Amino acid sequence: MLLAWVLAAAWGSVVQTYWNLRALVDVGVNIPAADWLRVLGQDLLGFAPVYGGILATGWLIALPVASGLARWWPTGRSTLLAAAAGVGMVAAVRAVDAAAPMPVFIDATRGLPGLLAMAAGAVLAGWLYARLSAR
Repeated sequence: MLLAWVLAAAWGSVVQTYWNLRALVDVGVNIPAADWLRVLGQDLLGFAPVYGGILATGWLIALPVASGLARWWPTGRSTLLAAAAGVGMVAAVRAVDAAAPMPVFIDATRGLPGLLAMAAGAVLAGWLYARLSAR
């Protein structure tokens, strides 16, 4: 579980870093490659743990539900856990957005493309968890 969680948290951190820096570039800010890498590293150390906590909150509900459903559909276990990880991530992010004073907590999740890019990491992590925890 830990490896899947780290994968999803790192993926989401990289996506949100890219999203934010790309928005600055789009309005004409020149960001040297060294700064991209520095910010990426800072976000992996600072944002990824926060995002990991958000992920864990969503997964604490979604993954046990998917595991329960997998008892009736054992051949679909990987699909169920992957989908649950993605849905859990989206639900947790939207819950944080509803509680946060700003319009969205993670700007990359403001629109569907960014939300799906971050959810893709959670889905991949859910699939990895399913494969690593298979009986």
